[in-house]
Amino acid sequence: MTEEEAQAAGLSGELTPFGHRLLARVYYADTDFSGVVYHARYLEFLERGRSDYLRLAGVRHTELADGLRGERIVWVVRRMEIDFVRPARMDDVLAVETRTEKISGARIFMAQQIVRGGETLISARVEAAIIGENGRPKRFPDEWLDAFLPSGG
Repeated sequence: MTEEEAQAAGLSGELTPFGHRLLARVYYADTDFSGVVYHARYLEFLERGRSDYLRLAGVRHTELADGLRGERIVWVVRRMEIDFVRPARMDDVLAVETRTEKISGARIFMAQQIVRGGETLISARVEAAIIGENGRPKRFPDEWLDAFLPSGG
């Protein structure tokens, strides 16, 4: 399947006026013995939301790691705060919502929520950075600002 076919099928979610939304179903493998989502699995749902937000905004991890933009750069999560509000259960359909709060130097600050039927289950704040091959922070490229701050924020 090509990237265009994947986007047409909705596999990467969608860009929205606030940022990005990705739908995900909870499978048996996501749950613990009681049938609720295991706490560490929420990190994976959040990561998928951020990764697909980047992809639809035109920033692909593989291109960055392969040095297709002149130098190999990678994203790293520097800090994350998560509030577990309500549990998700097997077969639930979740919306992972991601938006950019601000960009400063090499860092991007994102707010994320996992929502089920309009009810917030998880809220998270994420600080990520981009680093070069030498492990040092790289300034956030100017050409990405419009993609990640669609409201001009």
